[in-house]
Amino acid sequence: MAGEPQATVVAVSSSPGHTFGKPGRDVIRVLAGLGVEGDAHCGATVKHRSRVARDPTQPNLRQVHLIHAELHDELREAGFEVGPGELGENLTTRGLDLLALPTGTVLRVGAQAVLRVTGLRNPCAQIDGFQRGLLAAVLGRDDSGALVRKAGVMAVVVASGEIRPGDTVLADPPPPPHEPLRPGLIHAVMRAA
Repeated sequence: MAGEPQATVVAVSSSPGHTFGKPGRDVIRVLAGLGVEGDAHCGATVKHRSRVARDPTQPNLRQVHLIHAELHDELREAGFEVGPGELGENLTTRGLDLLALPTGTVLRVGAQAVLRVTGLRNPCAQIDGFQRGLLAAVLGRDDSGALVRKAGVMAVVVASGEIRPGDTVLADPPPPPHEPLRPGLIHAVMRAA
């Protein structure tokens, strides 16, 4: 709609190793069905070590991790020092409420890349190893008392392409009824793919 702020990519990050944070890059390339080229989590089957230990043949529904820069702003206001890529995300965005997107939302990023949102990132205790107290800061409660996970969303790559800081992000939700994002494997996404 006219007058609405445009969502953009603030930073892109990747790491060839299973590191907590990911260094910033000038550009990343996402590969359809695999993830971020050269990233430790790139592949058709799961790459997160805890999931590999349970079943290495599971489909990789966590190919790309996105965090909204507004979370970094909130964490800074709470006294934490967190920048793009430091929580393990591949894409840092601004101007898009990632957590409010329904499962299966298609994100068109830059000129060619297309992602499909699969679920919420479930933050783990490692986050407190980065900064003490950070795990509690990325968890909250809504008005009904339900747990709110604020550590971003996970996605799969539908169409390959390069992504750079400054690229636009357009969100295209699936047809209703909408299913809210949940942590873990989202089977509805597999049916929609």
